Amino acid sequence: MSENTPAAAATPETAPAEKRDFIRQIVREDLASGKHTAIKTRFPPEPNGYLHIGHAKSICLNFGIAGEFDGVCNLRFDDTNPAREDPEYVAAIQDDVRWLGFGWNELRHASDYFEAYYLGAQKLIRDGKAYVCDLSADEVRAYRGTLTEPGRDSPWRNRSVEENLDLFARMRAGEFPDGARTLRAKIDMASGNINLRDPAIYRIKHVEHQNTGNAWPIYPMYDYAHALGDALEGITHSLCTLEFEDHRPLYDWCVDNVDYASDPQLTQPLVDKGLPREAAKPRQIEFSRLNINYTVMSKRKLMALVTERLVDGWDDPRMPTLQGLRRRGYTPAAMRLFAERVGISKQNSLIDFSVLEGALREDLDAAAPRRMAVVEPLKLVLANLPEGHEETLTFSNHPKDEAFGERQVPFARELWIERADFAEVPPKGWKRLVPGGEVRLRGAGIARVDEVVKNDAGEIVELRGWLDPESRPGMDGANRKVKGTIHWVSAVHGVPAEIRLYDRLFSVPDPDEESEGKTYRDHLNPASRTVVTGYVEPAAADAAPEQSFQFERTGYFVADRRDHGTGTPVFNRSVTLRDTWSAR
Repeated sequence: MSENTPAAAATPETAPAEKRDFIRQIVREDLASGKHTAIKTRFPPEPNGYLHIGHAKSICLNFGIAGEFDGVCNLRFDDTNPAREDPEYVAAIQDDVRWLGFGWNELRHASDYFEAYYLGAQKLIRDGKAYVCDLSADEVRAYRGTLTEPGRDSPWRNRSVEENLDLFARMRAGEFPDGARTLRAKIDMASGNINLRDPAIYRIKHVEHQNTGNAWPIYPMYDYAHALGDALEGITHSLCTLEFEDHRPLYDWCVDNVDYASDPQLTQPLVDKGLPREAAKPRQIEFSRLNINYTVMSKRKLMALVTERLVDGWDDPRMPTLQGLRRRGYTPAAMRLFAERVGISKQNSLIDFSVLEGALREDLDAAAPRRMAVVEPLKLVLANLPEGHEETLTFSNHPKDEAFGERQVPFARELWIERADFAEVPPKGWKRLVPGGEVRLRGAGIARVDEVVKNDAGEIVELRGWLDPESRPGMDGANRKVKGTIHWVSAVHGVPAEIRLYDRLFSVPDPDEESEGKTYRDHLNPASRTVVTGYVEPAAADAAPEQSFQFERTGYFVADRRDHGTGTPVFNRSVTLRDTWSAR
């Protein structure tokens, strides 16, 4: 079923600059030469975990190129290893792609092609290009050789075509136990590229598959299935990360030697399932993967963080998963902007986390309404106002965009202010509240502190002061200059909120680096999550889950998509107003 929703056409005034990376240049040349008349790409995740920020780059690239060149992009699940796969991941991946703003042309699975893969393997056997091998996994490794020494032929490399076809059919019938035999491509055991030293293309696995049940006790290997899946779908440009560059000769070998395009009988099982016969020869192109500091992106390590309860699940806002980033408050627009800024190249590099945060700040600065919230509350009583004094003030929802409109904010005699906005003994250059000093209360007037109230432990529990009546909005003294302005929330009307202050999950730029017996677990940042109870103005408490705001002077926050609700507001800090890590 198609889920490809074309983007609205850009006007000349809004059309983005043409992207000129090397992959897009290849696509332009292929179209100009007539090699292709239509572009087709694919995003092929394995459903064995949640997608992370590195996958976002690939999603934006594959779907982006398809959209830019009036082509299409398929979403294809590489479900050839059912022991590690789960429908939960399938659903999450589809959700992530949609969230990023993309729709796929066709939803496919490698398992859609199992019969066609099997027929292709039989063709290789008949052509003398594949054989059934009885070596164990350890023996295969021993026979493979090294980077400086050639491999040795398997004792079963020269089995007859008839024997290989019989054994492969018996593998398919489930006659042999796991690991007893493999089907290997017959290429070159002396090749300088170890991937070409008779790689396995089928292995025996008696594991139930989520789509095909127990129909298949054998499953194709990734390199074989990936190449032939692209060929069967008519993919024109197969975009992979650089670690697959050494696999490209095997990719091409599989495509060329099975050659679905020249043998319609090999693709007949697809037609029987209602899938179009689209076979073509794709071109694999490699690009650098996304590496970002202060995080890990190995699925194994991310899984360990979850299973060892070092984080609060796959969607923990500190995780680099797309589910976690979304819950943190990252927006699709920010993720696409980040991918654009990172760019496409052949050179691996380490991207600073601040680039990601900068993309979010830029998006939310324009898109997020403003609200007032106090994270670490300290009460300020304006003693010259009468007991029970309450009023309503009008505030703009966005200082740079009138289209956001205005809101009404309650004001009272008792206010919450940030504890950090008062200093009994101020440091040099201090511009906020001090005993006897004045500060502007955002939109309300100029206040002074006359009395500091402490408890028996000497801790400040309340400030008592005075509000200049001539400095109120609309009064002659409203524009009187004072050094500082602070925000506030009415203590009468403010709503208690759980505020989760998130920061980078790791305290060092390269948590993957293992030295002095330490691993990434030892570099977890103890300050990556702090939970406090603050107060927000009523207009923030009424937010819908996943709604983002700039809490004035504090940062960008999002209503938690899982825990936030009416009467129980929960906000996650998405990013601070400024980079707090650059000077560390």
